[in-house]
Amino acid sequence: MTGEAKTIKLAFEAEGIHLQLSQLVPLKTTRPGTKESKKYAQILRSVKAIGLVEAPVVSRDPTNPGIFFLLDGHVRIEALKDLGIDQVECLIATDDETYTYNKRINRLVPVQEHRMVVRAIQRGVPEEQIAEALGLEVTSVRRRARMLDGICPEAVQLLTNAPCPFRVFDILRQMRSIRQIEAAELMLGQQNFTAVFARALLVATAENQLVPEARSKPQEASSAKEQITRLERELVSLQSQIKSVEDDYGIDNLHLTVAKGYVAKLLGNARVVRWLAQNRHEYLTELQSVAEIESVAPTAIAAE
Repeated sequence: MTGEAKTIKLAFEAEGIHLQLSQLVPLKTTRPGTKESKKYAQILRSVKAIGLVEAPVVSRDPTNPGIFFLLDGHVRIEALKDLGIDQVECLIATDDETYTYNKRINRLVPVQEHRMVVRAIQRGVPEEQIAEALGLEVTSVRRRARMLDGICPEAVQLLTNAPCPFRVFDILRQMRSIRQIEAAELMLGQQNFTAVFARALLVATAENQLVPEARSKPQEASSAKEQITRLERELVSLQSQIKSVEDDYGIDNLHLTVAKGYVAKLLGNARVVRWLAQNRHEYLTELQSVAEIESVAPTAIAAE
């Protein structure tokens, strides 16, 4: 291999830095109602009990030494303010990609929460302290720690980033490994992670694909067949509705998707974001709302 060796540019400065909260300039506003939400209360308790797990990300203001733009961690900074803490350790980003640090990075889905709880227990953190930080009962913490017992690794991998309620894993546990994988793939394909859908898949599962404890008694067999027949009719009806929506709104959805992608790319330029923050703050808020839309298509059924 010829030529000079290329140096890999680090995305962050090697050392973190302790900053006063007054030195931070947020690049987006906190949405109305955020502080009244259950999630904010959970973050507040977590920061109070065990401190910040993930440091906020900032970038230097090239025109004003001592001032830093806050790229990621807006809600955590608000929590520190409410707790009367005026200093925080931050990571300093060296690139110009502000929109990389998206709120979706911090969204905690059940599988990730399970792993966090298990790691905390393995490190010797008392279950009572974990429960206080997450705003849960101790029994709920124990349930989260055991959530993946009996679930095959392949199904866990498929659902790692899926917003599955805990009840879904209780239902999957009644299936054999191969069927767990099939069910996880079906849920991903339909983008439907509700317990209702999982129960429907359980009902449609052949007896030999269930664990012995979940197999139907003889008198329950006829009822299960009726439920399967009804499920098939509902799926046919649903597919017809989906086809109708695709025909009517497909082109509009494509246009909106392209527009959303362009806005997200635009906000990936730190200079554009800084100009908007200084000159058209109201536009910046609206553009960020558009760019953060997860899907311009009709949203999937909410998880139970």
